[in-house]
Amino acid sequence: MQVKVKITGLDCPNCARSLQSEINKLDGIQNAQIDFVKSSLIFDAENKTDALNRIIKLTKQLEPDAKIDAGGNAKPSAKKQFIIDLVLLLVGISIGVFIFFCPLNVWVYWSLYIFACLLLGYKTYIKAVRLLFKGVINENLLITISVVGASIISEHMEGLMVIALYSIGKLFESLAVNKSRKSIESLVRMQPEYANLIVRGKEQKVVPAEVKVGSKIVVNAGEKVPIDGEIISGQSLVDNQSLTGESVPVLARVGDKILSGGIVLDGTLIIKTTAHYKDSAISKIMNLVENANENKSKTETFISRLTRWYTLGVVVLAVLVWGIVWAVTKDLSDAFYRGLIFLVVSCPCAFAISVPLSYFSGLGNASKNGVLIKGSNYLDACSNLKLVAFDKTGTLTSGNFEVKKVDAAKGYTKKDVLYLAALGEQHSLHPLAKAIVAANKKRLQDVENIKEFAGKGVQFKFENDSYFVGRQSANLKSTVVELTKNSEIIGTIELADSIKPSAKLTIDALTKLGVKSALLSGDNLESVNSVAQKLNISDVHANLLPDDKYNYLKSTKNNKTCVGYVGDGINDAPSLAMADVGFSMGINGAPASIEASDVVIVDDNPQKIVTAIKISRYTRKIVWENIILSAIIKITFLTLGALGITGMLAAVFADMGVTLLAVLNSLRALKYNPNKHKKEQK
Repeated sequence: MQVKVKITGLDCPNCARSLQSEINKLDGIQNAQIDFVKSSLIFDAENKTDALNRIIKLTKQLEPDAKIDAGGNAKPSAKKQFIIDLVLLLVGISIGVFIFFCPLNVWVYWSLYIFACLLLGYKTYIKAVRLLFKGVINENLLITISVVGASIISEHMEGLMVIALYSIGKLFESLAVNKSRKSIESLVRMQPEYANLIVRGKEQKVVPAEVKVGSKIVVNAGEKVPIDGEIISGQSLVDNQSLTGESVPVLARVGDKILSGGIVLDGTLIIKTTAHYKDSAISKIMNLVENANENKSKTETFISRLTRWYTLGVVVLAVLVWGIVWAVTKDLSDAFYRGLIFLVVSCPCAFAISVPLSYFSGLGNASKNGVLIKGSNYLDACSNLKLVAFDKTGTLTSGNFEVKKVDAAKGYTKKDVLYLAALGEQHSLHPLAKAIVAANKKRLQDVENIKEFAGKGVQFKFENDSYFVGRQSANLKSTVVELTKNSEIIGTIELADSIKPSAKLTIDALTKLGVKSALLSGDNLESVNSVAQKLNISDVHANLLPDDKYNYLKSTKNNKTCVGYVGDGINDAPSLAMADVGFSMGINGAPASIEASDVVIVDDNPQKIVTAIKISRYTRKIVWENIILSAIIKITFLTLGALGITGMLAAVFADMGVTLLAVLNSLRALKYNPNKHKKEQK
């Protein structure tokens, strides 16, 4: 069985990876995954209680500050732990200053010196020793060796400075990580705690998960909308900023759809629910965020693999530096000192924290802007997109179809055709089906053997006759649905759709970013060309079945082109899965398309695709800035230290300084505004 628990007190991704590796070595525990940014641990085990006890015991040994809560409700004690660490740091530094500037007895001096070193870095030393016995070598060992080595060669001041500056750097690193975590934790607070359900004419507070589809709920001013629905009474301004990133409230009136997570500002709404709580917008968002970091980008995965072997390699190189310098200078103390400098400078903290933090900040920024990206690998892939292929209906067009014309065969009326077509379409989520059902004025009956064929239509039985409503002819003009009875066409229904106001802006913005656009549709060529011309899309493909769209994307990928696909229907699921990045619509998107996609556009606005690409490119730019900056500074000081030009203090400043710079730079991805230069936002 899969077990998920909350783990807090980890402020270092390397520590999380080391702990994860050791947990996976325990008998009876498989697939352990620690999500550092969401403070969660997931693992498979047959005996949950026994497995948890052993994990808790191991965690206490390796990470004394880490806490595991089986209920998943542990509140992080980051503030309390920060204060404790800060006090110990200040006391340790004060003792260090005191012993270096006051004449003391040698035994008093050594006692206070050792005490100061322990106050400043006892956690580091304990982790280093415990992990070493388990065959794990990481930055904790590098710092421990440096402090002990500096003490042995009587460089006491530098020994204390190494551990003091390292501890200061870890404190700032912890602050930066916790600040970034809050961007995702804020989404948790979006979840409504209750719903005002109308039961026999009276309001009753209930858990949102208990509300059934079709129920009536009341949302008062200041309350969050708990479940997706349709407004049947009242009107109000609704703040959807946490869902869509739009700062301007929207006016919601009778007949409008409303998403869970929005806040009603100045009125009272009575809403008829149209989804279960688990299928509502806020629940979908939380599920996507919950799994967002499980898929790592290629760059992040590379850094994770690198840091596992990096430390061992550094120790070996430090020994070589020590040996070479000793052989050349014949000065053992100087050779040892230069080897210690090498260890300090090469600490991998800057790489280990900045890359995942950059991607996490990018994911958090995207979610604030109404773009839910399911993993940092998909965020990374957005920056490589060269072509975005769009389904037409519901993505570039509004999907709000209306019946334009009905033709009936001899012996049937237009009302008959609409009624029979609506019988088959009454349970379908397709926009054309909804329009046909809305146009029918007769009460619908239940039908038998109903079966939906993705991209084609619906087959059903009614009064012993077999009917099919959908598209079987490839040469139909405009958006036309056929109705057949026992394989004979008895009527056609023509529908019209409108282009979304944001569609043209989206295509123009993609062009400016160097991304080409294509239009793939199952509709006839005349209708598709009409939309394409208005949007200035030259790559047009019509009369496509789901397999045709899938094959188009497959062949495009084979040409080494990174391709995205935007869709909202069941028939789009294969294409969304095939594309390098699949974008689905969060409001009108079918559950299958949302499940198959990599990115969910919360408010169905195609401009958010541009937002995703901009955030992705900015995040990748920051990742490579951090990697290049860290590498240049470290290589420079490694060389200077090995040559004896710089000392231990410069090495420590180089290491922790570049780490802090990289962390601060990573947080820029969280603050980046992708809409800053958009005229329509002014």
